[in-house]
Amino acid sequence: MSIVSVYCVFANADEAERIGRSVVAEGLAACINILGPCRSIYRWQGAIETAEEAPAILKTTAETADALIARISGLHSYEVPCIAVWPIEKLLLGYSEWVEQTVRASD
Repeated sequence: MSIVSVYCVFANADEAERIGRSVVAEGLAACINILGPCRSIYRWQGAIETAEEAPAILKTTAETADALIARISGLHSYEVPCIAVWPIEKLLLGYSEWVEQTVRASD
């Protein structure tokens, strides 16, 4: 198994925590790191928008990433949420084993 990071941006920290708790409880992610607020500038439906959002990084296995993306998308308040999988090139072995065991435990 390989471990990946899943980067996601939420409307606010409360949404990030609600969804993060759900996917960790369901065994789709081993953990979520909810970062401080960020200011996003983006084009949406022809207009330039600005919003304060809450980015987060979740850790899971590559094999579980598609299911995690689908679940986050289904729970997310945005019509088109940012959910991106980032490969991890190197990782402390003990941490990697913990992620694999945590995600696998829910199978």
